[in-house]
Amino acid sequence: MIAVVEQFCCEVSSPKKLLKIGELANQTDVAVGTIRYYEGLGLIKPVERSESGYRYYDYEAINRLKFIKKAQSLQFSLSEIQQVLGIRSQGDPACPLVRDLLKQKIAHLEEQIYRMKQLKDELEAYQQRWENRPLDNPCNKELCSLIEEVACSDIPVHNLRG
Repeated sequence: MIAVVEQFCCEVSSPKKLLKIGELANQTDVAVGTIRYYEGLGLIKPVERSESGYRYYDYEAINRLKFIKKAQSLQFSLSEIQQVLGIRSQGDPACPLVRDLLKQKIAHLEEQIYRMKQLKDELEAYQQRWENRPLDNPCNKELCSLIEEVACSDIPVHNLRG
């Protein structure tokens, strides 16, 4: 109890230093324009604004920006990060959502890997098929008979975008 009171007293007696947006950018290695963009999305908020319009942030903003960068390194979109922060701001744990999003990301990657493997196999088959084929006659109207063959054949070429 005494430690809590002392901590509270210390926090009250020493005012927290606020950071201008440039200082926040320097400390987090996030561009000023990006911080403004995040603010527009509601991912970060200044604790106050001066009469001249300067934004001032507390040290929690540093933690918030570091969190956003870590989430982005895991390929979370800004929209997904908004969802996570929204749940936390309601006082609920965000971990179940993060687990679900991660599971979806893994499934999506597995699908992409499968499609890419199929495409690789198809490209290797073309490579073998075309390896000893003579060059086109430059007088022909075809730009490249190899590609023309693909366009005219019933051999499927997979679309990586899904």
